[in-house]
Amino acid sequence: MLRFDSVLFLCVANSARSQMAEGLARHLFGDAVRVQSAGSAPSRVNPYAIRAMAELGIELSSHHSKSVEAIDPASVDLVITLCAEEVCPVFLSRAPRMHWPLADPDRRDEQLGDEERLAHFRVARDQLRARLEQLAALRDAPDGS
Repeated sequence: MLRFDSVLFLCVANSARSQMAEGLARHLFGDAVRVQSAGSAPSRVNPYAIRAMAELGIELSSHHSKSVEAIDPASVDLVITLCAEEVCPVFLSRAPRMHWPLADPDRRDEQLGDEERLAHFRVARDQLRARLEQLAALRDAPDGS
């Protein structure tokens, strides 16, 4: 059992992985969990992340990238970092942490077509969804199980 009423997803730009995690978690947990995301170098929500999530009926177009410095540590019960090859942001709080290393789906260094790039976002989205479903099951498990 893992009890939390709020979760913060962190990555560097708060543009793809953490934004998709935020959208998926809001969809999965509804009003039961406060969901936030942030990054150490916020930019903009990646259009491919918006497209990949829209395929599931989850809207990210109204989201915006946020700085980790804007998050109140007292508002966070669980921190989940999503960085793989880059250095994850530091978030100073006593909240328990999980690390889910996911490759950056943007693959800026690769020459990819539109559909190829979108495919990487779908993979990251589906990996996040599977992990969030497991997290939800742990949160909902009765005491002692």
